[in-house]
Amino acid sequence: MNYANLIDHTLLNPETNKEEIIKLCEEAKQYGFASVCVNPTWVYTSAENLKGSNVNVCTVIGFPLGANTPESKEFEASNAIENGATEVDTVINIGALKDKNDELVERDIRVVVDVAKGKALVKVIIEACLLTEEEKVRACELSVKAGADYVKTSTGFSMYGATVEDVALMRKTVGSNIGVKASGGVKDYDGLRAMVEAGASRIGSSRAVSLFEGKEELSGY
Repeated sequence: MNYANLIDHTLLNPETNKEEIIKLCEEAKQYGFASVCVNPTWVYTSAENLKGSNVNVCTVIGFPLGANTPESKEFEASNAIENGATEVDTVINIGALKDKNDELVERDIRVVVDVAKGKALVKVIIEACLLTEEEKVRACELSVKAGADYVKTSTGFSMYGATVEDVALMRKTVGSNIGVKASGGVKDYDGLRAMVEAGASRIGSSRAVSLFEGKEELSGY
């Protein structure tokens, strides 16, 4: 199996500079990763550097807290897509989910889905480490209802990232019709394989290159 084409090669640190973004793009092309995942300010630069390649440009919306209004997420997603994003990872309104305000949570997701329709994939970050099992299930169900393409475990900026147990629960909840992205916490090849076996169809990692070093059979070339 070619694991490389499951990887979102991620660099979301606030101090990231242009040279690092260009390097990220070059690595993604070299290894055949699915995308680079960057903050919105670097979408245009990434898109320019990835022209003519098969690597997508992914960005984050309402990141990392999710506590923005639906209207601000709608604009942020629209602006990112105009700048060249072909995938958007949007953070849910976690407080609204905990308040059982499912109508707001669904609308918060749907505005991004509507903006992206026909232009970009939408992945919904549920920040599983902050949720009960019931809340994780409900977040996934609302994401499916709103038309998302993926559910995603984590921002990587909270208490901890993806766990095999969360990935398995999310896959069980959404079924086979949409993707599950495991993000954060994948530190080595065995961890990568465990996430895929649990049901992940995309892996977000800031250590992507190190996962593939010395494993040419996994690198897609």
